[in-house]
Amino acid sequence: MQDPSTITFAIRGPILRSDLPGLYGRACAALARHAGAALVCDVHGLGADAVTVDALARLALGARRHGCRIQLSGASQELRELVLFMGLDDVLCG
Repeated sequence: MQDPSTITFAIRGPILRSDLPGLYGRACAALARHAGAALVCDVHGLGADAVTVDALARLALGARRHGCRIQLSGASQELRELVLFMGLDDVLCG
């Protein structure tokens, strides 16, 4: 059984830049119903590219605006390294 203070949000790719507003909107709608929860983003199989990191950074911003925090689940080593390279490891992997 999932902890009620945790929202699991699966993201499947590839993610296009045009997908970002809809992805952000769906995540924020879920976060609005669960203020203070942890948003666990299941990114298993998601590519390591700038658009993916942009999407995750936007989700982290949305989470912060709703008093939530974000965690990545299933991130590849390449995606974690790109997040680190872009200086977002404290925001997305911490």
